[in-house]
Amino acid sequence: MEKEKYIILLVEDDEKLRRTLEDFLQATGFDVMEARDGQEALDIYFSNNQKIDLILLDGMLPKVDGYDVLKQIREYSDVPIIMLTARESEEEQLEGLENGADNYITKPFLLKVLRAHMEALLRRNNRKRGEKIERGKIQIEKEYRKVYLDGELLVMTPKEYDLLLYFIENENIVLSRESILNAVWGFDYSGDIRTVDTVVKQLRKKMTERAPYIQSVYGVGYRFEVGYV
Repeated sequence: MEKEKYIILLVEDDEKLRRTLEDFLQATGFDVMEARDGQEALDIYFSNNQKIDLILLDGMLPKVDGYDVLKQIREYSDVPIIMLTARESEEEQLEGLENGADNYITKPFLLKVLRAHMEALLRRNNRKRGEKIERGKIQIEKEYRKVYLDGELLVMTPKEYDLLLYFIENENIVLSRESILNAVWGFDYSGDIRTVDTVVKQLRKKMTERAPYIQSVYGVGYRFEVGYV
């Protein structure tokens, strides 16, 4: 671990377990913010999102369910999230992982095991901090989910950002609308496939003719290719 203090958002409605975890985390060298229910977790996170390094998130919470908290945070951030839950079925574990959880630990668990998972995620996330992606005239700061065109900040919706990043991460590959929809919106998305075309249109408008990197592939979908210009 680095010597700097990481800030952990601990979301747990069981007071005894929350106190145990808080004491353990502080003794280990972390700073802790705590929430007792899902709504409080969202309020705290979105007020401190640039400070929080990792979230420990109970799956079953009052007011807003832990899995819904996970989904809402994932719309805006890739902060490391470990689900802590008594749910043991494979389907429920997959629900958390498919909705963006980085790890899933079933209660009861050993504190030293939890710490090992946390340290692994924080090391991985530190390597990503400050990571910048440049493709042609497009620059992306992944940590802050910011996109620039020739140094000018572009205002983007969460889905526009996710779609652009998906294109860039699959540069030069022809992507079908179905694969884009599943990757960016999720397999359980019930909307129309034309949603992809709508967001691509929005992206192209914001990228302007200076960065016409999203190509239409007739009868299939799209391809992101900087060398095309």
